Amino acid sequence: MPGGFLDVYLIDGTYELFRHYYAVPSARDRDGREVGAVRGVLGSVLGMINRGSNHVAVATDHVIESFRNALWPGYKTSEGIEPDLLAQFPLLEEALAALGVTVWPMIEFEADDALASGARLAALDARVERVVICTPDKDLTQCVRGTRVVQMDRRSGTTRDEAGVVAKFGVPPASIPDYLALVGDASDGYPGLRGWGPKSAAAVLARYGHLESIPADGRVWGVNAANPAALATTLARERDSAYLFRNLATLRSEIPLFDSVDELRWEAPTPAFASLAERLDTAISANVQRKPRARG
Repeated sequence: MPGGFLDVYLIDGTYELFRHYYAVPSARDRDGREVGAVRGVLGSVLGMINRGSNHVAVATDHVIESFRNALWPGYKTSEGIEPDLLAQFPLLEEALAALGVTVWPMIEFEADDALASGARLAALDARVERVVICTPDKDLTQCVRGTRVVQMDRRSGTTRDEAGVVAKFGVPPASIPDYLALVGDASDGYPGLRGWGPKSAAAVLARYGHLESIPADGRVWGVNAANPAALATTLARERDSAYLFRNLATLRSEIPLFDSVDELRWEAPTPAFASLAERLDTAISANVQRKPRARG
């Protein structure tokens, strides 16, 4: 948008905590509690701020379960997450708040919904030149808009705009929930439709956009998809499941997180930060190998 001069950075705190838990050494504070991942995320966010990213917010899954678990019994839960990792979520939220960073701890909704809502709200402000959603999770590609709302993978340093979404998935951001409904999302726990792979889903949705627009007769699709008759039969038989999976994949973007992007501006740490930082700095590290759990 012409006239914009602010960049807003929205960070997936859940992803960052997982990433650092499996990437940095274990560290325990004086009470024996694991704090290594929190220390890693905090250092990473501080690094962003020190490089000039002053409008920042971090969304977290304060509770892993959300309203989606009531819609689909196989949806992701906290089961299987290592206790030392799960226990660091409240500490991360406390540490970020003490640092003076805006934190959105989600309970009914997910961190991804907060990122979607934050991106929509920030993009409404004419002063915002770019909204950067910091996560590689494919769910968030549905929020990308042109070159103004983009997705960044901070680990690889790559940024994906709308053209990048189409190049990666074969469909525009608006069709991503439909795409995920067809191919499934193992990290979130729903399977998609049998026989529908990324190539066939991209080919069909690139032409028709959304599930309800796909003709029932695969012979008229006119796209490069393997065995369209079988795909059409599956879609007709499992259309209700496809709509359910699309509902699961669709991020909620109407959460009223803030009234102005000015609320996201980082000013300074709070008085509580010094003692918390000392606790993290004096944690004792240990070289512990961990096997990552697949995500997004």
